[in-house]
Amino acid sequence: MRTVYVNGDYLPETEAKISIFDRAFLMADGVYEVTSVLGGKLIDFDGHLARLERSLNELDMKKPAAFDDLLEIHRELVRVNEIEDGLVYLQVTRGSDGDRDFVFPDPETTEPTLVLFTQSKPGLANSPQAGKGLKIISIDDLRWGRRDIKTVQLLYPSMGKMMAKKAGCDDAWMIEDGHVTEGTSNNAYIVKGNKIITRQLSNDILHGITRAAVLRFAREAQMEVEERPFTIDEAKAADEGFITSASAFVMPVVEIDGQTLGDGAPGPVARRLREIYLDESLKTAV
Repeated sequence: MRTVYVNGDYLPETEAKISIFDRAFLMADGVYEVTSVLGGKLIDFDGHLARLERSLNELDMKKPAAFDDLLEIHRELVRVNEIEDGLVYLQVTRGSDGDRDFVFPDPETTEPTLVLFTQSKPGLANSPQAGKGLKIISIDDLRWGRRDIKTVQLLYPSMGKMMAKKAGCDDAWMIEDGHVTEGTSNNAYIVKGNKIITRQLSNDILHGITRAAVLRFAREAQMEVEERPFTIDEAKAADEGFITSASAFVMPVVEIDGQTLGDGAPGPVARRLREIYLDESLKTAV
C-alpha cells in the first residue's frame, strides 16, 4: 500500500480524502506536475517546480503552504514507497469554501489542496516502445486556448488517446488550422534533412520541461533546431518523428495516419537525443 501526501499529512492511500466540494472535482480548477524518478532520484525537478509556480500565477491561485518544502516531500515519498524508477504526481487545487460556486473562493480564508502520490515504473528508462517507435493518428485540437497552463482539464486528451487505441495506434497528435499543436500528453517533433522542427512556445502548447532540456542538448550537440508550426502533411513526409514528455523522455514516432516515416524504424536523431537526455539528466538528478 502506498503512502501519499494530502495537505501536510503522509497517509496510507486508503485513508486519503478531500472534500466533494473541492474545485478540482467540480470545476477542473487545479494544476499538476509529474516528475520522473530514475535510480531513486528526481529528474528535472527545478524545471517542474518553476512551471508549477507559473501555472499557479496564471490562474491567480495561491501557493500551498508547503510550496517551499516540495523537494523534501517528493524525496520522502520516493523513500517511503521505495521508488527506484517511477513517477511522482503532484496536484494543487484552489480548494473549497464549502459549497459549489463559479466564483473563486476567498484566498484569504481558503487554503489550496495539495496532493502527491507515487507510481512505481520499473525499467522506466528502458521502455521496449523506444525500440519500436510509436504509431500516431491525427485528430482535431478541441481544447481550450490556454494549453500553456498545466491544468487538470484532461478529458479531451484522454479521449484522444482512446481514439488512437481504437485505431490500433499508440497516441494522437492534435491539429489546428492544418498544423500540429502537440500530442495528447507530449510535445511533437519532426526531423527533415537532419533538422529538428517543433512548434514554438505560445499559449497553444504546453511549455514542456523535457522539451526545453532536449532542445538545449540538441543545440549543444550541434543539431539544427527550427521552432515553427509544421503541417500534418509535412509530418507524414518527414524522415523521422518523435515526442518528448517527463515520463516518455524522447520517444520515436514511426507512423502517422498509416504513413510510414523513413524506413519504419526509430530514426538516428531520436535515438541519439534519447541517449543524451537520459545521460545528462541523470547527472543533475536530485
